[in-house]
Amino acid sequence: MIAPQLVIERALACASVDDTIVIVTDSSDATLRWAGNSMTTNGIATSRRWEVISIVRDSTSARVGTVSSTSVEPDDIEGVVRASEAAARSAEPADDAMPLLPRESDSDPRDWDRRAQHTSIDVFGSLATELNVGFDGRDALYGFAQHRVDNVWLGTSTGLRRTFTQPTGSVEINGKRSGASAWVGTGTTDFREVSAQNMLDELSIRLGWAQNTVEMPAGRYETLLPPSAVADLMIYLMWTMEGRGAQEGRTALSGAGGTRVGEKLTALPLTLYSDPRAEGLEYAPFVVAGSSSDSVSVFDNGMDTERVDWVRDGSVSALAYPRASAEKYEAPVAVPGENLVLTGGTDIGLDKMVAATERGLLLTTLWYIREVDPTSLLLTGLTRDGVYAIENGRIIGAVNNFRFNESPLDLLRRVTEAGATEATLPREWKDWFTRTAMPPLRIPDFHMSSVSAAQ
Repeated sequence: MIAPQLVIERALACASVDDTIVIVTDSSDATLRWAGNSMTTNGIATSRRWEVISIVRDSTSARVGTVSSTSVEPDDIEGVVRASEAAARSAEPADDAMPLLPRESDSDPRDWDRRAQHTSIDVFGSLATELNVGFDGRDALYGFAQHRVDNVWLGTSTGLRRTFTQPTGSVEINGKRSGASAWVGTGTTDFREVSAQNMLDELSIRLGWAQNTVEMPAGRYETLLPPSAVADLMIYLMWTMEGRGAQEGRTALSGAGGTRVGEKLTALPLTLYSDPRAEGLEYAPFVVAGSSSDSVSVFDNGMDTERVDWVRDGSVSALAYPRASAEKYEAPVAVPGENLVLTGGTDIGLDKMVAATERGLLLTTLWYIREVDPTSLLLTGLTRDGVYAIENGRIIGAVNNFRFNESPLDLLRRVTEAGATEATLPREWKDWFTRTAMPPLRIPDFHMSSVSAAQ
């Protein structure tokens, strides 16, 4: 298979339009599955995906065409370039047109010529050993572990060259006992810090709680949201924080005559941010975009990504703007992050928050989250794998599942307590977004709109 760097150089060499961007991603995947207390499948796979983005300019506009390929044959390169150029010539003018970024220096990145990094099934060694011990217990265990390494190379006709390696991993375990179900999960880059035994111990505690059941009606309850559930809600909030949509009055971040940047949401000093250099949650320190949206632009490929405080000290602080939108609306350029961190709470954990609760609910995870109203960011979804009743600081049993209706913005307005921030795995958005750190939150009136029959 031809080296990714050669794919880029050959594609750029045969390009015949004004500007060209080539992105090559070599990926390596390892997976492990288990069900009913036995390993079922494992495997390793490698793949390549590469994209050619062609830009045709005239005196007043630019047109963009993108064609992707999974071919590893050198003879296919020119055909993909020509197809991309044809797509550009027939495209509508791009409203995010900007000059491509120039080459940063007279030399390529020092690691440009590196080989791709790969994962292997060995990454699951200690995890599999601990799970095998757990398989001898009384709980039926099901689950899935995945480790993926993406190696990205980006080159442009202006001479810009950038590369990055992104490891991403996760493990989820679902336990069943006497008709009850519980879930635990964690994200990781290499599995060295993952303790399956700790995860199994937590599962056993939750399944023990569920041996007593309590039926409760729909309504508004004081509710403790664990970090995983908070992550799913905050991710959706960040995804909707688009500057252009807010400026045009289409989103919940729209305000009178502009946006709601600067609006105070909560008296708690909460800060929600993305940072490509956050320890253990790192992501590519430059833009990699195969297509444009309200949040990102292909014309910004290779641009540095920096920390963005979406909410700072309880106030809306930033919205996502590619360079073109930032120029149009006279706003700071901000790139959506591939991690998300919420800080500003106390140093107490979820267990102490439970102990301080007179009467309420403890959730485990949320799923099937869907948007009901974009102008208020009202979301609906279901609880899953454990809702627990709290009375006088103790878990007294598992409660039936609910459908909820809530807006992440409203939750930030109404939150009365935030605990210690910890790395967590979002349950709903795990397939797209694994790098998060969140605190548990106390919501005094979380809206359980109806009882769900889901088990």
